[in-house]
Order: sequence, then structure tokens, then C-alpha cells
Amino acid sequence: MDAMCITPVQDKVFGAVVTNVKLPRIDEAQFLEIKKAYLEYGFLVFPDQHLSDEENIEFGRRFGDLEFGGLPLSNQEIRKDGSYGKIHHLKTQKMRNWLGNEGWHTDSTYWPISSKCAMLSAVVVPPAGGETELADMRAGYAALDNATKARITGLAAYHSVQYSQANDLGDFPEPQEGIGGLFHGEAYLRPIVKTHPETGIKNLFIGRHAFGIPGLTREESRNLLRDLLQFVVSDPSRCYKHAWREGDTMIWDNRALLHRALPYDYSQPRVLTGTRVAGDPDSELAYYPSDVKAQAGREALAAELDMLRDEGIDKLYGATTASAME
Repeated sequence: MDAMCITPVQDKVFGAVVTNVKLPRIDEAQFLEIKKAYLEYGFLVFPDQHLSDEENIEFGRRFGDLEFGGLPLSNQEIRKDGSYGKIHHLKTQKMRNWLGNEGWHTDSTYWPISSKCAMLSAVVVPPAGGETELADMRAGYAALDNATKARITGLAAYHSVQYSQANDLGDFPEPQEGIGGLFHGEAYLRPIVKTHPETGIKNLFIGRHAFGIPGLTREESRNLLRDLLQFVVSDPSRCYKHAWREGDTMIWDNRALLHRALPYDYSQPRVLTGTRVAGDPDSELAYYPSDVKAQAGREALAAELDMLRDEGIDKLYGATTASAME
């Protein structure tokens, strides 16, 4: 078999395609080569893998402890036997969540420990649309002018998926109790400029979950976060769109890249297998809900949601909550 080949994505400042490899059969030396490329390029595409759930899990675990592994991400009901049933209605909370993922974001910033990296494997793809886009926050930060870099040094923003659902879609999910719930009433403060714990490279750390920069007015905060995001994605060399083919696997660094799903005909099935690697607490922990600092985040989120309820009536879900009948 030919040697594994890592080819940078043409005309982009990040990303590479890895061929002549089958992920379930790589040895430690090959994995170390893959990990080095992952840290350098930010994301890697592995065509024609057709990984099983267990193979997704095993490969993900080589990067660290998992938040979850081999999870079916589908717009269909999943039966007990693992087969797929009817398509979810767009008004259900599950589909509201999927539509939220069409905004630029990085994973798990709304939990105490944000994610290290994420992996998707394509099982069923729609005839058109449903691509995944990525954007390089390292190159975005590097391209900022010095005045902007000085302005954002030391600033932080709260992160909450309850905020992003309300702000983007006018969706107000029911609060959830217990560990692992997305809609938990907490908001975690994270620096806008992040130093990558493994490469030492600085990048922006923003996206749809970010809001409420302490020390700025609401308008100033919203404008700054919007402008930074728009700047990152304004240069085509910093953005990549992956058109899925069944069997593709892609992994990316959540600490340095943004990503989003693109729309498609939601009456068509789309099934991806998701695996997410937990961040290292030394670098990705904001604080736990028991920390005294958490109260400020709760208050900031509650105040922001109150304002968004009035502002969300003209958005897709009209400042509503999904009912059990939807």
C-alpha cells in the first residue's frame, strides 16, 4: 500500500485531505503524523472511510476523552433497533437545534469545559445542500490590525446556547436540569483571544454562542462580536465548504476553528455520525456552576433572554418554545 498522503486544501490557509489510509488500521506512528497535521492545518478530511460507530469512537479516543462518540446526528426519528423512521418536523426542538447549528460556532463553549475537537462521518447525505463549512480563527486573528488586537486584548464574552437559539431563531427552549443538558441557565465567560494550548498560536474565540462582553454596553458588545465574526469569514482563503460524500470522515480543532452546517431540503434524510473530544480542563475550563463566578453569568443570561423575548417575535420561531405535540 502506498504511504499515507496529506495534501493541503488548494487556495486555503488551512485544511488538508488525507488519502491512502484506513483509520481503523493506523499504527501509532501514523496517528502521530495525523495529529501533527491536525494541529498544523486545523482540519483534516479522510475520504472513503465508511467507519462504524465503534470505529468512530476508537479513533476519537486517540485524541482524548470523549464528550460523546458514535452518536447518530439525523433529522429522522431513530428506532430502538437503530433504523430510521419519519423526518422530524421543523418545529420540534431537535430540528430547532439543528437549524441553530447553521450559525457559525465552536462546540461546547456553553458547558464548563469546552471541546477540544469534533469529528463527523457521513452516512446518508441529501442530494443537494447540507454541507459543513469551517473558518480559521487563527488566520482571522493574525489578519486583524494592531488597533483591533489591542482593543480586544483582555476582553471576554459569555457563552450560552440558550442565548444563541433565542438570538438567531427566536427559539426559547424549556430549561433542562441535570448534567449534560444544553439549556441549563448558565453562561460561561471565555476570553475573546485564545492562545492554543498545544501550538501557542493566538486565535479569536467567538461565534454564535458568545454575548455580553463585560465592560461594554450591549450594543458595543453585539457590534464587536458581529464585526469580528464577519471579518474572519470575509476572506475566502479562511473558509472551506465540505460537500459530503457517504463514507467521508472529517475532524477539526474546536479550539481554533468555527464551523456551521448549511441548509438543505429538510424533507430529505441526512445522517452523520458525531464524535466529540472533551477539552483538557487545564486549558478549556471556564468554571463550574458551583464557582462564585458563575452567578454573574446566570444574571447576564437571564437579562439578555428577557430582552431577546421582545426582539424575537419577528424571527423564525417567534420567541416560542417547542410544544410536546410538535
